[in-house]
Amino acid sequence: MANMMNAVTQDSLGGPEVLYLGEVERPVPGIGEILIRVRAAGVNPADAMYRQSGAFGALPFTLGWDVSGVVEQTGPGVTIFAPGDEVFGLLPFPRGAGAYAEFVTGPARAFVFKPEKLSHVEASALPLAGLTAWQALVETAQVQPGMRVVITGATGGVGHLAVQIAHALGAYTIAVGSTAQADYLRGLGADDVIDYRTTDFTESVRDVDVVLEVIGGDHPARDVRTVAAGGIIVSTLPQSLAAAAPAAAHAGVRLAGLFVEADRVGLAGLVDLVTAGALRPTIAATYPLAEASTAHATTHGAGKVVLTVG
Repeated sequence: MANMMNAVTQDSLGGPEVLYLGEVERPVPGIGEILIRVRAAGVNPADAMYRQSGAFGALPFTLGWDVSGVVEQTGPGVTIFAPGDEVFGLLPFPRGAGAYAEFVTGPARAFVFKPEKLSHVEASALPLAGLTAWQALVETAQVQPGMRVVITGATGGVGHLAVQIAHALGAYTIAVGSTAQADYLRGLGADDVIDYRTTDFTESVRDVDVVLEVIGGDHPARDVRTVAAGGIIVSTLPQSLAAAAPAAAHAGVRLAGLFVEADRVGLAGLVDLVTAGALRPTIAATYPLAEASTAHATTHGAGKVVLTVG
């Protein structure tokens, strides 16, 4: 039927096996929205978290926030896009999920034109992770040339983009990864690579200006000793910061917990870096939409996993 589409959905919470490809009603764009024919949808750790918890809505639902595709239809009041435009962006996080589908609607101003330098696969890998890194480093930490910045989880989705952004900002960039990935990380712009398997960077690194923390647990509390007075720890897991608060207050270190937001201005900043040749997402693997459960169940290398549509 013309008003139906394929989408990855789930009727229960749990492991990757709860994801299946089914037929659902195709959405219609409302005021200020666009309908996008999805070409690729990024896969993020948050997807697995919500797959298991269902924290943003009632079952059944469709996961996915990263979208790259072609505008199929515009809703009332949309003036910045027209059918046929190639766009990418982040659906409102976390309640705007729905990217694992043939079509999705979202606010027009959560999207920008896809740069020619990126394929749809690459573009779909950029929004959530790239905006997280941008909002952490550019807007929250306000990184300036010459600052010393530590990026944890440096080969991950957020991390490998953060290394490139910090380098583009002129920071001395310390990537926490592995020796096996040292050449890769240096190729992204890391000035120093610390192997987390053999070295606890919190024991050896001192007087940095910024730590981008993506690990959680007791890491923020340990990170405090690495940061100079007046510096900042930005965590993508805000719930892990409470234990670090006393030591941070004593050391004069600021703590900031970040949940990514859909942001057209930030996306434009990322596009500028892409256009300048300073930023490019690494694709760890791609899977067709029907194999979303396999994508969730499989361990991958550096970069982002992407679902392809059509």
